Amino acid sequence: MKATLRLPEVHFSDHGDIRYLHLETEWIQGSMRLDAPYDIDLEYVQRMMAWLLFVDPATVAKRHAMQLGLGAAALTKFCHKRLRMKTTAIELNPQVVAACRLWFKLPKDDSRLSVVLGDAAEVAKHEHWAEQVDALQVDLYDHEAAAPVLDSEEFYRDCRHLLTEDGCMTVNLFGRASSYEHSLKRIQAAFGAEAVWAFKPTREGNTVVLALREPVEPKRGELAARADEIESRWGLPARKWLRVFKQAG
Repeated sequence: MKATLRLPEVHFSDHGDIRYLHLETEWIQGSMRLDAPYDIDLEYVQRMMAWLLFVDPATVAKRHAMQLGLGAAALTKFCHKRLRMKTTAIELNPQVVAACRLWFKLPKDDSRLSVVLGDAAEVAKHEHWAEQVDALQVDLYDHEAAAPVLDSEEFYRDCRHLLTEDGCMTVNLFGRASSYEHSLKRIQAAFGAEAVWAFKPTREGNTVVLALREPVEPKRGELAARADEIESRWGLPARKWLRVFKQAG
């Protein structure tokens, strides 16, 4: 008989204008500014949007974003509400989905938004989503926040298989264990070293890694022009990204 998976209890805390999501511990799993619920508050979560640097802004609303791990739904809300994309979020814990709808302004599902209860590893393997995702955002941590829950080369190969030809994966790598270099090597093995880019760590220790389905080498001027447009259209600090972002190979 299969053992029942125990999922952590979900709660939130408010500090001034910021609401935080927690899974049984003090570790922050996501946040929301109460006066701007559809903006992205945390710096590393903003960096998960760096795939925008590699696509024509005029095509964004025609694309499909998928989040593996809902967190406080910041990425899901931003892609759905601000970018007007088709958006799919995969979350294992039904309490997280309920919390996001009750406390974090996650809209109900509609023709462009689908929040799916499921296992990210199974979704990544499933042929249903193969080559259907333009922007895959992976942020998978348990309540201890010690290391990514899914972090194998096989998992990252499955993630690559989800992507469209010009698709991109962004991953949050964070952990008390020094696992970043190991994770980076697995991503490079799955995508090819020349397709992988990385940010410097944030003050909190989150390092966002970006992997393209097919490697591209945009000129610095192209990236700068994209960054300007991202800032003016969507208010993300894309110019700052370029100072702390480079190919990881």
